[in-house]
Amino acid sequence: MAGWYTIGIALFAAIGTFLFGFDTGIATTTIAHQSWIDYMQNPSNGLTGAVVAVYIAGEAVGAIGQTFIGDKLGRIRFMQLLCIIVTIGTVIQTASISIGMFLAGRVIAGIAVGGMVATVPIYLSEISAPEQRGLIGGISGCGISFGTMMSNWVGAACSAAPYGPVQWRLPLGIQIPWGIIMFIGLSTFMPDSPRQLLRNGKVDAARREFIKVRRDLGSHEVHDEFVLMRAQIEFEMSREIKSYREVFRLFGRRAFVSIIVQTMTSLTGINVIQYYQTTLYKSLAIPQSTILILAGVYGTIAFVSNAITTRFLTDQWGRRKMMLAGLSGLVLIMIYASVMQHVFQNSNNQIGKGFAVLGIYLYVAWYYAMINSTTWLYGAEVLPIALRSRVMGLAAAGHFIVNVAVTEAGPSAFANIKENYYYVFIGCTLVFLTIAYFYFPETRRKTLEEIAQAFGDEVVLVDGSHGNVDPAILSKDEEAASMTRIEDKNQAKTSATSTGPTT
Repeated sequence: MAGWYTIGIALFAAIGTFLFGFDTGIATTTIAHQSWIDYMQNPSNGLTGAVVAVYIAGEAVGAIGQTFIGDKLGRIRFMQLLCIIVTIGTVIQTASISIGMFLAGRVIAGIAVGGMVATVPIYLSEISAPEQRGLIGGISGCGISFGTMMSNWVGAACSAAPYGPVQWRLPLGIQIPWGIIMFIGLSTFMPDSPRQLLRNGKVDAARREFIKVRRDLGSHEVHDEFVLMRAQIEFEMSREIKSYREVFRLFGRRAFVSIIVQTMTSLTGINVIQYYQTTLYKSLAIPQSTILILAGVYGTIAFVSNAITTRFLTDQWGRRKMMLAGLSGLVLIMIYASVMQHVFQNSNNQIGKGFAVLGIYLYVAWYYAMINSTTWLYGAEVLPIALRSRVMGLAAAGHFIVNVAVTEAGPSAFANIKENYYYVFIGCTLVFLTIAYFYFPETRRKTLEEIAQAFGDEVVLVDGSHGNVDPAILSKDEEAASMTRIEDKNQAKTSATSTGPTT
């Protein structure tokens, strides 16, 4: 199991994705409160719908913004900036006195979490060991599901509060401290990405951070892996990429896979079911008080299933197998859910309605167990260092843009074609499954540099004679390794002296 230091880093970084999950989910209960509707002077359906739309638009802007400034600022400073922005956005939402002010807060918070959800998986994939990257990187996906779960239960609990602004200000205010807490972690003990530092030419700083995050390795192993990492990164950087045309010419398959794996997740239907699950429950004539509890159970199932597979399956079974099994299962479950919804939504059969709700729960359990963390991690780890921010930003933006399209169509689709809307997602998932089967290689237990070989790209190999490594690189790293071994010996001597007999 990964060391507590690395897990601590991952948990602090996952605050960014937790905010994404929480802020996305809490809007659903906020705009449903009559106290919010009255306070905002009965906003039109268009303005109410904009609460979700402008937030997702902000997420797309934040993800695209990462492509321009993420590499320039570095992972740590960029996430610190996002912490400041998300704190401002959540404060504005909580203190809103008009619908315009509330929408402004949603946009600002959306920009921050859009950048976060695109950056955190990259950061965690770059600091984790190959055999633990599924666990460490998967924690970012668990942050999303944990945020979703908490937003559902907080929304249900606050619905029991007396009529008034507390019903919706308190849930919004709960978000405020988390950006500050994450900023403190980033400023104190969280290391910078050694790969990003190498890309910026800061070799000594990269070596220090690499030794810090790879405490599981001995000095010789640290040296060998650092040499290979540095050689591969400098080799990739030697092929300067000035345009997106060159991105797809030199690394077309890797860029395609990263963008597809993010975009297609929105087309599985998970966001529609998540946003409109209460509508689906209402169509089954379930009481409002029960609906809020069912939404809380939904979020709990999402988080628990996500956490279990992240810990016990992602590194052990592999990303490719999880995605193929996950997509295949989603098709079958969606068919079942559609049939149950069709048969029992206008009946008085309470057992049948229970089976219809079971279809929704089976879907969310399987999606979060097999797809959620896996796709966010996979989309980041398949990319070369020079393109990671640029392409991952595009991939996340594609995810959010498609999300806007399918969720905005949701109310009309459920009103007109009802449960048949599910079959749109069944078709999209089958396309996704076909693409994944033919184009997605396995990345389990491979270094980020070795993944290039899985895609058929050129890689730098370090053999016994070091013949494929730049002699200047090798000389400097041999010297650094020697200094590390001398320091180890001196520490051992000091330790032996301190534990010897005293006079």
